Amino acid sequence: MLQDQDRIFTNIYGMHDRTLKGAQARGHWDGTGDIVKKGRSWIVDEMKASGLRGRGGAGFPTGLKWSFMPKESDGRPAYLVVNADESEPGTCKDREIMRHDPHTLIEGCLIASFAMNAHACYIYIRGEYIREKEALQAAIDEAYDAGLVGRNASGSGWDFDIYLTHGAGAYICGEETALLESLEGKKGMPRMKPPFPAGAGLYGCPTTVNNVESIAVVPTILRRGGAWFAGMGRPNNAGTKLFAISGHVNHPCVVEEEMSISFEELIEKHCGGIRGGWDNLQAVIPGGSSVPCVRGEHMKEAIMDFDYLRNELGSGLGTAAVIVMDNSVDMIKGIWRLAKFYKHESCGQCTPCREGTGWMMRVMERLVTGDAEPEEIDMLWDVTKQVEGHTICALGDAAAWPIQGLIKNFRPEIEERIAHKRSTPVAAQ
Repeated sequence: MLQDQDRIFTNIYGMHDRTLKGAQARGHWDGTGDIVKKGRSWIVDEMKASGLRGRGGAGFPTGLKWSFMPKESDGRPAYLVVNADESEPGTCKDREIMRHDPHTLIEGCLIASFAMNAHACYIYIRGEYIREKEALQAAIDEAYDAGLVGRNASGSGWDFDIYLTHGAGAYICGEETALLESLEGKKGMPRMKPPFPAGAGLYGCPTTVNNVESIAVVPTILRRGGAWFAGMGRPNNAGTKLFAISGHVNHPCVVEEEMSISFEELIEKHCGGIRGGWDNLQAVIPGGSSVPCVRGEHMKEAIMDFDYLRNELGSGLGTAAVIVMDNSVDMIKGIWRLAKFYKHESCGQCTPCREGTGWMMRVMERLVTGDAEPEEIDMLWDVTKQVEGHTICALGDAAAWPIQGLIKNFRPEIEERIAHKRSTPVAAQ
């Protein structure tokens, strides 16, 4: 259980002053210049020691990712790009950081950019986040006025500029290379890798793309030490995490908790329990809409971290957007709705995804009404396997996994619906 003194986000509910003055009163922007003066290798080593894994869904070790950036410039500038295109259904944690605690992100941008030899940082914010953009821009303006960013940022001797730009509401632009394409003014379509962004990213220059939460926790980790952060959660699943819990709980919320908290404690302590009690829990999508759903009876004892959810339950922590569904939910229809979303958001570059997402959605449509043949369930599974792992980016996987989770966990319900439809006499015309 996370103690109050260990919380990184001190204003996640917007109860306090979100301006620079308020942020400083709560301990942010404290000795930032001194952290920068400790040097690049110290910062990167401390981030590695903290065990922080990316908070955007993939869970890649953050310090390791930073270390891929070239140590010496070959004449090209380097860039940090912050992925604030929070478009995964169910995920709503980064918006709370940007509208209520924006200075955590801005301070993190300065330190992370310095660690990667970048004099400029771009924050790419989701097009629909109008108020969040205003709050974040106001905070950036305050930081410039106070000399915390800009020339000789925070008295560190490092010149640093930060730019906020917004997308036009395309889910695909949450994929890091599609985001870079969009940032350059092109169509948001993922690039082939390699080259990876650390070698050739924004404008062909060395670039690191990180999630908002991954960057916003950096200053506190460096102030309190990597060992402090690594001391929370299970090994390889360190630190604190923002969980966004929605759906059929009594009090949906976004809450900062320790990694590896049990699902039961998370729900009981912060959400007032499951609507209608634990016996009413049908399924949970533990990490945003792209990870497979888990049957309710398997979730109660679950540990909320990357490794447990993947290895023990065949799902994933993703962005920790916990979608709770009780017995009132038509699971087949719910997963059809996600299939429709991924079909709509496919950029169309890769044939398996362009054709497969529409195909999967149409079969799901028939499963919802029961108008399918029983053998179509296995055919649908085969199609998800044709899409998964055969595309440039992970959108193909994101479209396939919810359907795989449904078939794996709720196959009897699908078969029953088909059988019921067949046994029901057709009404006379």
